[in-house]
This record gives sequence, C-alpha cells and structure tokens, in this order.
Amino acid sequence: MELVRVTKENIEREHICCAISNSKDAQVLSKKEWMKKSFDDGLVFLKSSERGKCFIEYIPAENAWVPINAPGYVYIDCLWVSGSLKGHGYSNDLLQACIDDAKSQGRAGLCVLSSAKKKPFLSDPKYLIYKGFFLADESDCGINLMYLPFDDGALVPTFKDCAKHPHIEDSGYVLYYTGQCPFNAKYLPILEATAKEHDIPFKAIRLETKEAAQSAPTPCTTYGLFYNGEWLTNEQQNDKRFLKLAGK
Repeated sequence: MELVRVTKENIEREHICCAISNSKDAQVLSKKEWMKKSFDDGLVFLKSSERGKCFIEYIPAENAWVPINAPGYVYIDCLWVSGSLKGHGYSNDLLQACIDDAKSQGRAGLCVLSSAKKKPFLSDPKYLIYKGFFLADESDCGINLMYLPFDDGALVPTFKDCAKHPHIEDSGYVLYYTGQCPFNAKYLPILEATAKEHDIPFKAIRLETKEAAQSAPTPCTTYGLFYNGEWLTNEQQNDKRFLKLAGK
C-alpha cells in the first residue's frame, strides 16, 4: 500500500479520509482547521493513496487532546480502515508505519483508547491485543487506555483523575467535544435543534485547546456525552438516536 502523509503544504488538495466530500463541506473544513493547529505539535496523518477510509492519525502523547499521563509515548488518535479497503492488511501496514516512526523518534511506545468490548469510534481491543498491546488503565465508564511499550522498562501510561473518574455537576445533557472529529460539524447542529424542539436540556462545550482537552472530565474528548453528571457515551448522536436515549 502506498501511503500519503497529509501536511501543511498539501492539506488543501488532499482528502482526509474520514470526511470525503466537497472541500467546502463543514465537516471537511472543521477537521482540516483542527489539523492545521496540531501539525506544529507533531500531528501525523498517514493515509492510503487509494480514495477511501484508510488512515492512521497520531501525535506525541504530551500534545494529545486527551487527559492522560504518557510522557515519551505516541498517542494514536484514530486508526480506521473500512469499506472495500478492509481485508488487505492495511491496518497492519498503517500501525507498523506508526511504530517505525515512533521508534525513529526514540519514543517509549504507543498508546490508544479502547474498551473492554468494541465500542464505536474506538480501536478494537481484540485487534490491539493481537498486535501486542496491554491494558494500561481503566476508567469508571468502561473506556480503557491500551499501550504498546518498546522495552520492558517503559513507564505505564495512566488516565488523569478527571478521565479515570468522569463526572460533572451540571444537570441535563452536556456534550464535551473537539474539532478533531469531522462528524461533529454535521451532527452537533442536529443535536442542538432536536433538543430545542423537544425541550430537552442540552448544552455543548467545545474544547478549543489541547490544554482544555487534557483537563476535561471525560476520557473521550472528541465526543463525551453526560446526563445529570454521569458519563453516557462517546457515540455520535443523530436525532433519532438522541431521542431514543432521552426516552422521547
């Protein structure tokens, strides 16, 4: 598989896999703006040269938009292969490219969010274990931090307390999110309109900086939905899914 690295220099002409559409689409614009801000922090976006959802996105863990303690590690934001590109070993190729890059930088290993059982928008725990990852830490809401150390003496990454024990004081539905996931640009307006139409208490809090994300009260900062203070889900909500969740 031929890999293409999206950079500051080519981002305007390259598609970004997770949002393949018109370059002026809100989802594409939102994702690319987040990427542009993160390139200077070491963000890497590698994708297949073939058009489709086949990419890996990673960043030095010190600059990751998640509340973890993982000095010296590389954090994988997303590893996604789908559609006709599945079944060709591309996930292995992308992961190996990340490993090779991390080792060349002298990093301690890789870490990534997962779960005990496969959850949407999170890496498959069975695949990670098959590739040699171990459980590093667990949050109260069922989100796990997995890691692949490059030597036996590597520090084990952990969640910060705010992510390990996610809770907020606000009542109603509260969403914490970032610009990292392009689908937020599509579904958040739908969610806000649905909540307003059905008189469902809802507010959205956009995490605008890595510092805000690193101290957020949720292990999943890309999308973390709470209800009456308790963490609910990291799964994107459309109108029907949200109304079902709210019992409407």
